[in-house]
Amino acid sequence: MIERIAEMPEGTIGFAFSGEVTRADYEETLIPPIREAIESEEEIRCLCLLGPGFEGYEAGAAWEDLKTGAKFGLGHLSSWHRIALVTDVDWIRHAAELFGWMSPGELKLFATGQLDEAKEWVAG
Repeated sequence: MIERIAEMPEGTIGFAFSGEVTRADYEETLIPPIREAIESEEEIRCLCLLGPGFEGYEAGAAWEDLKTGAKFGLGHLSSWHRIALVTDVDWIRHAAELFGWMSPGELKLFATGQLDEAKEWVAG
């Protein structure tokens, strides 16, 4: 499941990932605000929180993640300013450390206990 984080600094968007993420989660929750930011030519400042209840992606969601990354990430590199990844999930942290350089914009990792700090950083 992907849910919008309501209490985010102005000019930022935040998403909380939990349980198993589905293709519908991407299509209904994640893609619309990112598309809107790109179309309005705003800098994208995004926070993604993957808590201890995050179980991973269903097959359709993994494919949607790749398509979304290609279309809205690589296709709009200059739109992305900062991405704060907040998680204590080891495999996510390791993947971000290995492949974070491929991320559009600046990517920074935070532990779940640093959520407030991550919000401040992504807004900066």
